[in-house]
Amino acid sequence: MAIRQKCDKKRTALLNATLHLVNNQGFHAAPMSKIAKMAEMSPATIYIYFENKQDLINKLYLEVKKSFSEYAFSNYSENLSIEKGFKLIWYNIADFKLNKIEEAIFLSQCDNTPMIDEQSRQEGIKHLQPLLDLWERGQKEGIIKSLSPYILYAFTIYPLAFLMINQQRNFCKLDKIKLDDAFKSAWNSIKV
Repeated sequence: MAIRQKCDKKRTALLNATLHLVNNQGFHAAPMSKIAKMAEMSPATIYIYFENKQDLINKLYLEVKKSFSEYAFSNYSENLSIEKGFKLIWYNIADFKLNKIEEAIFLSQCDNTPMIDEQSRQEGIKHLQPLLDLWERGQKEGIIKSLSPYILYAFTIYPLAFLMINQQRNFCKLDKIKLDDAFKSAWNSIKV
């Protein structure tokens, strides 16, 4: 058991180092040698856990996406009304983006880079399935506009990344009133 924990610690250290370097220097300025140095291990050790840099980035993306979805859908139930369910998910996502900043910045970068391969991207989308199902149910019930889930996401969830970045830069402090206004804007943009 101790050997397994040691392996998990090394893998986690590599993932954390990659997350930090990618967020602060970009995908291409985070070579395996820097990742290994930051994780305090030899570069050869990386290849025990990951095939190559692409595999490392994809696995990090999927782990962060899984963490994000667990956070986003905590306390969510399909029995909630469309509006209450969406509100719970939206505020969970807002809380994640404003309090799990390293992970949120990484996911935002992943949304805008070709570094994540298509298979990993499709696997990542599966983590959003409860939200997609909620929107589909809302459309069938005539509560949510009949728009593509990409458009629904663009108008409701994606603006949170913009707000997060601007809060990080101290341009816009997101207090409860601003968050409530942002939610109302998101909800009004997709409800019939």
